[in-house]
Amino acid sequence: MTTTLTVTKRGEVTLDKELLDHLGVRPGESLAVKLDPHGQVSLSAARPEKGPGANPAQGRIEDTFGMLGHLADGPAPTIEELEEIAAEGWASRR
Repeated sequence: MTTTLTVTKRGEVTLDKELLDHLGVRPGESLAVKLDPHGQVSLSAARPEKGPGANPAQGRIEDTFGMLGHLADGPAPTIEELEEIAAEGWASRR
C-alpha cells in the first residue's frame, strides 16, 4: 500500500482510516515513530513492552485480565474459598 499525505500549514497530517486499520490503531491509541539518519520514518502502533524489565505502569487495564491464568489447574476459586485461604495464611503467621 502506498499513500500520499498532505501536511497542513500547522504541520499536521491526517492518517486515513485504511492506514490506521492496517496499523491496528484505534482512536485514542498512540503511534510510535522511528527516525533513521537517512530521512526515513517508520510508523507503527505503540504497544506496551512485555517481559522482563517492562514498565508495569504502561498499557491498559485490560492487559492484566487473566494474567495468572497459566498458574490455574482448574476453575477460579470462589470468594468463600479465597477468604478461607486468607484466614489460614494469617493464622499461620501468629
